[in-house]
Amino acid sequence: MEDLFLFIVANYNYWASLILLFIGLYGMVAKNNLMKKIIGMVIFQTAILLFFVSVAVKRGASVPIIKFTADNQPILEATAYANPLPHVLILTAIVVGVATLGVALAILQKIQRVHGTIEEDEVLEDLRK
Repeated sequence: MEDLFLFIVANYNYWASLILLFIGLYGMVAKNNLMKKIIGMVIFQTAILLFFVSVAVKRGASVPIIKFTADNQPILEATAYANPLPHVLILTAIVVGVATLGVALAILQKIQRVHGTIEEDEVLEDLRK
């Protein structure tokens, strides 16, 4: 039992991303309000970003700028540096997520103007008429 507790505590960031993932998925699938679906999508995206940041962490590593020792020799071990690629991809994903959110909110605003509601069932019923 203690081993399970230590495993959960040691990997709390993965558990947090998993919980956020399920909350976002629930919001996207189970809710009828389109705004709540968009909020669920944002929570889902945040969970994925947290997961990728968690995977990219390298304990004891520094930024990938070559450092020199006291006798002016470069430190070239790959284990001394963090890989910058996951961080760049995360920044790109954040920008894409913000753009997706902006487009979704603009479409939601248009749906509200045209149909007078943002409830999915009512919008679909209005479209069938």
